[in-house]
Amino acid sequence: MAAPPASADAPRLPPPPAAAGDGPHRPAERSETACEDRNAESLDRLLPPVGTGRSPRKRTTSQCKSEPPLLRTSKRTIYTAGRPPWYNEHGTQSKEAFAIGLGGGSASGKTTVARMIIEALDVPWVVLLSMDSFYKVLTTQQQEQAAHNNFNFDHPDAFDFDLIVSTLKKLKQGKSVKVPVYDFTTHSRKKDWKTLYGANVIIFEGIMAFADKTLLELLDMKIFVDTDSDIRLVRRLRRDISERGRDIEGVIKQYNKFVKPAFDQYIQPTMRVADIVVPWGSGNTVAIDLIVQHMHSQLEERELSVRAALASAHQCHPLPRTLSVLKSTPQVRGMHTIIRDKETSRDEFIFYSKRLMRLLIEHALSFLPFQDCVVQTPQGQDYAGKCYAGKQITGVSILRAGETMEPALRAVCKDVRIGTILIQTNQLTGEPELHYLRLPKDISDDHVILMDCTVSTGAAAMMAVRVLLDHDVPEDKIFLLSLLMAEMGVHSVAYAFPRVRIITTAVDKRVNDLFRIIPGIGNFGDRYFGTDAAPDGSDEEEVASTS
Repeated sequence: MAAPPASADAPRLPPPPAAAGDGPHRPAERSETACEDRNAESLDRLLPPVGTGRSPRKRTTSQCKSEPPLLRTSKRTIYTAGRPPWYNEHGTQSKEAFAIGLGGGSASGKTTVARMIIEALDVPWVVLLSMDSFYKVLTTQQQEQAAHNNFNFDHPDAFDFDLIVSTLKKLKQGKSVKVPVYDFTTHSRKKDWKTLYGANVIIFEGIMAFADKTLLELLDMKIFVDTDSDIRLVRRLRRDISERGRDIEGVIKQYNKFVKPAFDQYIQPTMRVADIVVPWGSGNTVAIDLIVQHMHSQLEERELSVRAALASAHQCHPLPRTLSVLKSTPQVRGMHTIIRDKETSRDEFIFYSKRLMRLLIEHALSFLPFQDCVVQTPQGQDYAGKCYAGKQITGVSILRAGETMEPALRAVCKDVRIGTILIQTNQLTGEPELHYLRLPKDISDDHVILMDCTVSTGAAAMMAVRVLLDHDVPEDKIFLLSLLMAEMGVHSVAYAFPRVRIITTAVDKRVNDLFRIIPGIGNFGDRYFGTDAAPDGSDEEEVASTS
């Protein structure tokens, strides 16, 4: 629910007493560096090491009660708590991400306020989107003007509002977006783009955040950071000279010619549309607390319970046509007998699991698109054959059990790309949570083989499919592979995503009250990796990859 638009007398809180480190000489932080890339590579250190030849390890859990849900590095703070479901049992988004707009003059402290909100919120998957990333591409003439401080970057026409609106819309819908990287030294966009994904909360900040009517309609809360003009000038001087390589004369010239007039004409008047005005920028902790309190109430309204709905929905129908089960030959049934036997040694469990995985992968490849082609044999004769009709194949494993299928995929698909998704169960809510993802670039062009070893309710599999769809992978190009599935999981995935191909070596009929497959295979990850079992003997899907 969006906060109501404010009138000219929007809540305006008085500035608090100055604290140590605050004051007119504190430089504003760069907006473009605040909007750091949260894509997969930056989170590699969160993954526990995995390997069949290593000593047993303790199980991973979805929450750490003794530590805050964040990881601090030398460059950034990464929120490591999981992202709960942002979709319903139908696989569609029912609540959009909560979007906050932060407006105010140049160097008013918008980025600092945004970071204070993020820290006070203490929730994962917050996206900080800077308007500085969306300056328009300049013509040759405009580039020359900018080099001599004669181009007005503080005018609404300097920003690509169409791209801003489309980007914010996609983020609110939970989708992955590509954001331009702007170089303030050359006044141009770099060739690289930053990928943002996972927006429970979006904070959009910029001098013209409230200057476009369509953009305003996308913002659930609008905050204006009001800072004295002298303070903003000092901050701008320090920032532009030290960080953007400009001289003091050029900065003052640009400020007097463009920045101050633009503030008076375009920026200050937008204060009247703000829901909250924060005086003196980041020093106003009272305003920050008020904002965070309102946001928490909004986020509570957006909480979804997916797993309980899956347990009772659409379970009495025939198995879907999109399901393909490997033919139960005596060989296949014999291998299932071995890996289901609780007395089977770990070495045998791994050996026969790998054999089944190889058969499963080969079977799945038969559903890929092929086209007729003709080649010439060494004898100079034509041979009418088939060749793969797609662009590329990418494997995505749901950690940790799903990664055991990667060697089988690599063995039969040359140069296959691999991505990973970590999904765990929140032990308090019982819901799956997304903790980590690393997907190859341009995955939307590929056929994707999504791998997990067991699927019970389908909760983790649905979340993984939703992640792929949010990265623009077509639904009919997704193949969900699992050694063992429960009928409940098959129905859940097929109902939500009817064009996803589901492929497995066996389907068991029952899931008990603890969502464990019956008769089942046990905890696949613990049996494969030789890790310590949980005290209650819960299945793999209960703690690790939560299918």
